[in-house]
Amino acid sequence: MSSSLATRLRGRHDRNLWFAIFVGPFVLGLLVFVYIPIVWSVVLSFFDAHNTVTPTNFVGLGNYLDMLRDEAFRSSLITFVVFAAFIVPTTFVLSLGLALLVNRARFAKTFFRSVFFLPTACSYVVAALIWKLSIFNGVRFGLANTVLGWFGIEPVAWLSVTQPPWYWLVIVTARMWLQAGFYLILFLAGLQRIAPALYEAAAIDGATGWRVLRYITLPQLRATSTAVLLLLLINAFQAFDEFYNLLSSAGGYPPYARPPLVYLYYAALGQGQDFGHGSAGAVILTLLIAIVALAHGRLVGLGRRDD
Repeated sequence: MSSSLATRLRGRHDRNLWFAIFVGPFVLGLLVFVYIPIVWSVVLSFFDAHNTVTPTNFVGLGNYLDMLRDEAFRSSLITFVVFAAFIVPTTFVLSLGLALLVNRARFAKTFFRSVFFLPTACSYVVAALIWKLSIFNGVRFGLANTVLGWFGIEPVAWLSVTQPPWYWLVIVTARMWLQAGFYLILFLAGLQRIAPALYEAAAIDGATGWRVLRYITLPQLRATSTAVLLLLLINAFQAFDEFYNLLSSAGGYPPYARPPLVYLYYAALGQGQDFGHGSAGAVILTLLIAIVALAHGRLVGLGRRDD
């Protein structure tokens, strides 16, 4: 009986056994490093947890109320809105435009696709340091200021917190360089699904250029565009590395230049190590991401049968 049960558990040709051997370590890693920390973070959000992850003082929803009343936390959410207003449309248009150009390339299409996708393999920390030390370093002989000098424009202190907010240009361009290639691949996949017969019929009717893009390409890319917009919004919520590495040593964070994750980082891992309020803020941020994702899906009809 036990032998028969063991045989059924292993499956035919020991398939279940090998599946457990190969998948088990990944499942264990997810449990230990992802799901258990998430659950414990939710637990901590209901306790007064200063400098400890095993608190005993239960405060209920007090941490959540404190976070919602905290002006700094609310301003960090406004920072997300500003950042998303910059990064979402610009990255969407750039990646779509590059995808259209690469898709129309008659030769070296694989080369261009690889070149544009390559920055996605770069670390956000490394990219931020490149932008900070090589391109927008603020000195006269930096790359950006050298180009401005060709047109007779005085050098700009790009990361200064006391001058006009040029740091937004630095942050947005760094994020665009890192992300555009990934979304280009998604748009290319969508473009390759469009039936060539549609373009042939449009050419017979005399439709070219903008009319083809408006009435054929964009409607056929509806599902892909919806997914890209949702991913861009979620990634904007998760912005951390570029803000932290570009502005942390620039004299502090100016108003509306500290996104939620940077604020929560200093709240939970700063001098006070307030894990309770930090966890509560993380839960609030997660709920906001979920609400935005659901609202976006409902607005654009994500998951409808025609997709």
